[in-house]
This record gives sequence, C-alpha cells and structure tokens, in this order.
Amino acid sequence: MVPLKPLSVAKSRLAAAVGASRPGLALAFALDTVAGALACTAVSDVVVVTDDAAAGAELAGLGARIVPDVPAAGLNAALAHGARAAREARPAAPVAAMNADLPALRPFELLRVLENASVFPRAFLADAAGIGTTLLSAASGVELVPSFGGASRARHSASGAVEIALADVDSVRRDVDTAADLRTALALGVGRHTARYSAGMQATAYTYDSQTRSGSVLLDDGTPVSFEAPAFDAGGLRLLRPGQRVRIETDGKGADLRITLITLQTF
Repeated sequence: MVPLKPLSVAKSRLAAAVGASRPGLALAFALDTVAGALACTAVSDVVVVTDDAAAGAELAGLGARIVPDVPAAGLNAALAHGARAAREARPAAPVAAMNADLPALRPFELLRVLENASVFPRAFLADAAGIGTTLLSAASGVELVPSFGGASRARHSASGAVEIALADVDSVRRDVDTAADLRTALALGVGRHTARYSAGMQATAYTYDSQTRSGSVLLDDGTPVSFEAPAFDAGGLRLLRPGQRVRIETDGKGADLRITLITLQTF
C-alpha cells in the first residue's frame, strides 16, 4: 500500500525550496515509487490510498489499484484501510506499506527488503535519517498495525515489529521531505517522472560576479532571473561560469519568482 495526500497539501516542507512546483513534484515522486514497486518481482499488487482524483488517474495508468481514503482519519488509518482492501482480493496475502516519496526506488533493492521482511510476522525498514520508517510489512494473517509519522522507528520497534538491518538499500530508505533530501535522491538516481519534472527546474548560468556571489540565470524559455549570495552559498559552489547548466530551487512564481538555491546540474 502507498498512501498519498491530495497534491494540494502534499510535501509541504518542500514548499520553500520548490515553490509552485511542489504538487507536481509530489506526483512525480508517487509515480516513480509506484512504478518501482510494480517492477519488483515480489510485488503482486500496488494499492494507492488517495482522494486526489487526478493523481489517482495517473497512478492507475501505471497499473495501481486506487482506493479512496474512506476513514479520512490520517495516514495510519488510511494504511490500515488499504491493507484491508488489499486482502479483500487476496485474503492470505502478506502486505507492506510504503511511503509515496521514494523517487529513487530500485526494484531489486525493494526485493531484498521484502525477502528479508518475509521471515518475520511484522518487519520495518528505518528511513535514511534513522528516525522514521519507509516500509512496514505484515505476514499472512497478521495485522499491519501501522504507526508512521515522526519518530516511527521507535514506535514500530516497540510494537514488536522487527527492524530490517540491510546495507545497500539506500533507495528504499531515501524518502524526500526537504530540499536536502531531494538533492540526495537526485544523486542516487531518480525515476523518469521525477527526472523529467526536475529537468523543469534547470537553467543556464548567464552572469556571475565573484565579488558579490550573485548573478543571473536564463530559464529554458529565455527568461532571465537573478540570484543573490545566499542562493549561491546554499548550492555549495565555489565558482560559476556563464553557459553552465545549473539546477535551481525557487520560491514564488511569475514576477515574484526568487531563486533560493543554485547548483550544478550534476550535483
């Protein structure tokens, strides 16, 4: 099961970094998460619990089953509802809940996680920060009992779920809540939907003043947008040459568009 908030409110912590791009980016994350799960040989079905009709239609196009969030009582109620819906079709099936913001998800890494989880009644995988949870599984006949959100690693452990201790499954741990998370996911290698959407947040360096660490970029439609020293410093660059392709994070839109981070496209 994959839960997805309405896109209008999804990934709110990314708003300051990506501005009006946030809903589209949240959808791209979900599309790549679901596509990665469907490509995993251990996964028979993907149930997406969401009330967002537009997102549901796109995810259904990938092959996911869309279930409305009937409880409308938060993330964990939605996941419990999704587990029940999944088992209506396959009563004896093991189930797993996974975040919708794993854009770098690799099917073979998910397979390793699910294979390790399958020997326990309930098991979970901690997120990259070691605080939250990105995946929770329950064997046949066992209730999922999800407790996602915040410090869920400790709660899932306290509930009796076994923590999966695996190295080299970074793509299953790398959820994206912040701009720093997004940069890490991009470095891991995201799926085609996120890659395509992120390409829309690219530009070409136009001017740069090394004394003030400010300058301007040209968006791909030719629009010039200036940036100040804080945006340059946030990107970890030492130098910028006109003509270089860059990735930008922005706030606002139209005449109020402001660059909050500029870094090289390869970062």
